Amino acid sequence: MRRPLARATADEDESSIDITPMLDVVFIMLIFFIVTATFVKEAGIDVNRPDAATAVKQEHANILVAISADNEIWIDRRQVDIRSVRPNIERLHAENPQGSVVIQADKDSRTDTLIKVMDAARSAGVFNIAIAAQEP
Repeated sequence: MRRPLARATADEDESSIDITPMLDVVFIMLIFFIVTATFVKEAGIDVNRPDAATAVKQEHANILVAISADNEIWIDRRQVDIRSVRPNIERLHAENPQGSVVIQADKDSRTDTLIKVMDAARSAGVFNIAIAAQEP
């Protein structure tokens, strides 16, 4: 025998599962993880850092500057000239005023380049400057 059409739709409504609350929870968790995630910033090149017995891990390093063995300066995965280090640090410091500058200088780079980068950071208004070293 055939069932009436009205009765068939009533059975289907009772057996369906409402997944809207589950989707709401998933989206809220996704937003939570995106907001609380910390993103690792890199200077753009691999640097062979010198060893230091008193090296201390810097937790909140927001502005990374790398100096290669050929004395090339890298900020935000871009090679920059020594004259443009100060404006780049000023821009990055304006985005996060509590950030510090970490200079990753290769052990074969010249000290002159390191001093110029440190002077540019200080003239940009950042006085919390650290030099990256490798723990032995």
